[in-house]
Amino acid sequence: MNGDDIDPDVREFVRLVSQRYTEVLGDGATDLASQRAAAEIVRAPWREGGPVMAATEQRLAGPSKVRVRIHRPAATEMLPALVYLHGGGWTTFSLDTHDRLMREYAGRAGCAVVGIDYSLSPEARFPRALEEIGEVLGWLMSDGAEAGLDSTRIAIGGDSAGANLSIASMIRARDRGEPLTRGMVLNYGAFDEEVRGSHARYSNANYMLEAAEMDAFWRNYRGEDRSDDPLARPLLADLTGLPPAFLCIAECDILADENHEMARRLELAGVPVVSNVYRGATHSFLEAVSISALADQALQESADWLREQLCS
Repeated sequence: MNGDDIDPDVREFVRLVSQRYTEVLGDGATDLASQRAAAEIVRAPWREGGPVMAATEQRLAGPSKVRVRIHRPAATEMLPALVYLHGGGWTTFSLDTHDRLMREYAGRAGCAVVGIDYSLSPEARFPRALEEIGEVLGWLMSDGAEAGLDSTRIAIGGDSAGANLSIASMIRARDRGEPLTRGMVLNYGAFDEEVRGSHARYSNANYMLEAAEMDAFWRNYRGEDRSDDPLARPLLADLTGLPPAFLCIAECDILADENHEMARRLELAGVPVVSNVYRGATHSFLEAVSISALADQALQESADWLREQLCS
């Protein structure tokens, strides 16, 4: 694959991001601190613009004082909320890199968005992030009203590693008898370590995410643990009883096959599923919304679905 199958606007996004990484990491620095710093610089232009919020605030939630960012699209006293978990292979990215995506969901779905600044790997490996997300969900369910958030109308979602954490959080909550959210927005998720056919088809620089990079992310997240723990590898989990799901699947993504498989397994488990494949999309394409009609379409379709789940 040479990239001819990629949507032209998405291809330009991939080119610009790749070019900027080369400029910022000109000496080829690969240490984690350099990668994280570069990600913030490279992603900065793509988080600008988008919906303007009525209010944005930072809070510390749960016993561990996990930092959250709450975007409110309107001054309404009580809003439903989407808990959003950023991607980045559990290793990089932040609330800042994904700020526009969170505001897009807030503006389009008419809900508050609660971004969680979960601890990154390898400093805080699995299951630390899941534990922190569980604390924030517990805070929302018990004390969300104090922050103007309707605890009866909560959804969860994320992209890539964030989609993994979203569904794993619901599996964990179900198994513990804790409240579930009304829905899950799963954008091109990393659901299993096993290499599949889409890795071979799309693992080169034209398609944003490569197999070796994904393998490094898994190693950072899990260390030497390669067990079948379903909270790390949710494609192996019992999926019965989970909330309805919207899957945004990028056609030209090494993770495409595991996303198709997740959609099938959720359906077999009796979970209501909407699974949309975006032709010509690569991994991370939603971040290109400022220049991509395809990203705009995908965000609108998932936001419309989210609104239905939160308002039904």
